[in-house]
Amino acid sequence: MTAQSANGVRGHLLNLFDGTVVFRVYDAAHNFVDYNLHHSDLCVTIDDTDAYFYHRDDQAILDHAPMTLGMTDDS
Repeated sequence: MTAQSANGVRGHLLNLFDGTVVFRVYDAAHNFVDYNLHHSDLCVTIDDTDAYFYHRDDQAILDHAPMTLGMTDDS
């Protein structure tokens, strides 16, 4: 096994169809590696203008922007 620092690496958190969450890192040729998450307290900064927090009753949700989801003012 080899080790390489992940500090500063840009990638995407993806929820795969089977429910697995991975950290996907693309290279310049658009190839990617999916890393399984084993880190217990990873610090994350969201850098996505399409990311919105929602609060409903006792739920806190992170999802796409209302426009992306097709939500209107009366949704």
